[in-house]
Amino acid sequence: MLTAAERKQKIWSVVRVSSGNFLEMYDFFVFAYYASAIGRAFFPSHSEFASLMSSFMTFGVGFLMRPLGAIVLGAYIDHRGRRAGLLLTLGLMAIGTLSIGLTPGAAAIGLLAPLLVVAGRLLQGFSAGVELGGVSVYLSEIATPGNKGFYVAWQSGSQQVAVMFVALLVPSRSGRGDGASLSSSVA
Repeated sequence: MLTAAERKQKIWSVVRVSSGNFLEMYDFFVFAYYASAIGRAFFPSHSEFASLMSSFMTFGVGFLMRPLGAIVLGAYIDHRGRRAGLLLTLGLMAIGTLSIGLTPGAAAIGLLAPLLVVAGRLLQGFSAGVELGGVSVYLSEIATPGNKGFYVAWQSGSQQVAVMFVALLVPSRSGRGDGASLSSSVA
């Protein structure tokens, strides 16, 4: 039996880790929901289809970095500890997201804009590579006997809630074709 203090500590550990996992997956998947606005702002073309496909290819490069991130950040977690590793992955995801969100459009800085967006997306993918495993292992390690499945389920649950949250927050106007910048679509 756990004491009340131990139970409270475990609950807050699960909430913290699940919240961080939620934020990381939110940051990762919000890109896909804003693909048309991102395409118009950073990959302008005479063809809206080409802009959208460039945006989706940029979304895809994040997945290419996941195996490398899993190897590198997994080794870091093994040497520095789960908490330090998970904080690092969350910080890297935030830097990638901020770099995308703060990059001026192609109209303002030209070819540098899509390059910065791709770099931010690569950093997001690198970070996400270890998130699933790192969070799952951490939750498994802190689980009380007989409750590992329940604890570890919070990892997947927080990801699914993040995807639903993104879908609920995306305004329907983000798909309009009037060439509005990403910042006006997000606002």
